[in-house]
Amino acid sequence: QVELVESGGGSVQAGESLRLSCAASGHTYSHYCIAWFRQVPGEERERVAVIDDDDSKTVEDSRKGRFSISKDNANSTVYLQMNSLEPEDTAMYYCASRFKFGRHCDYLWRDYVYWGQGTQVTVSS
Repeated sequence: QVELVESGGGSVQAGESLRLSCAASGHTYSHYCIAWFRQVPGEERERVAVIDDDDSKTVEDSRKGRFSISKDNANSTVYLQMNSLEPEDTAMYYCASRFKFGRHCDYLWRDYVYWGQGTQVTVSS
């Protein structure tokens, strides 16, 4: 059974940094995508960044330069480093995973199979 557990959220001031962690367990397939999504009330989940088994990474243009994604295979953990946080970054952040067909992780949020419980990030000005 796949389990994803996020941690690292919190309340910070604008300009500060946070590092979110997604501890993954139970994956039995070697080709995967693990993504970070954000969601604010009343809106759809929005992808922030994604990484795959080949360590190919994508950060959405809206947060490129401030956010980065990485993984530690030994600890089965994916990280989202968030720097220079802005109030607009306030949201619930989720990590999600799925099997990767083909070479890319061009999936919508509804295509992801496994989800964590989320971790809240609040940025005040």
